[in-house]
Amino acid sequence: MRRDPVTAFVALGANLGDPEQALRHALAALVQTAGVQLLQASSQYRSAPIDASGPHYHNAVAAVSTTLSAPELLTALQTLEQQAGRQRAQRNAPRTLDLDLLLFGSARIESPWLTVPHPRMWSRAFVLLPLAELAPEWVSEQQLQAVRQQVIERLANGPDALV
Repeated sequence: MRRDPVTAFVALGANLGDPEQALRHALAALVQTAGVQLLQASSQYRSAPIDASGPHYHNAVAAVSTTLSAPELLTALQTLEQQAGRQRAQRNAPRTLDLDLLLFGSARIESPWLTVPHPRMWSRAFVLLPLAELAPEWVSEQQLQAVRQQVIERLANGPDALV
């Protein structure tokens, strides 16, 4: 069955190994996934871990057009995490790669394995700032103000550095 393309937003994060390179590799692998086309990638940001310890994270957001269903896209993201050596030993542990499905068109999904919009995205500067670069209509000034105390910096490499 052929599906119409949907615009989805994916958060990318890593804080083990070479996180900048991990994000580049993840983005390259994501666009090699059947049914996924890159529309745009945000700048990279460096942020302190939230509710965890370990090195600072590198984060970004990618806008993709996809003909996959939301569960199929989630499965593809988890496969890429596993290929990058992601371990799920404990919640919020340092990681080689973290890929989260933030938004899937205007869909609202609640299942045991997938919630869209991502339930914690509105409280995370490392998601809201790069998302605001790509889709300012999804992020309000009030939401940005609510996370302004979180430690985060936009890296000088700009949006094209991931592509």
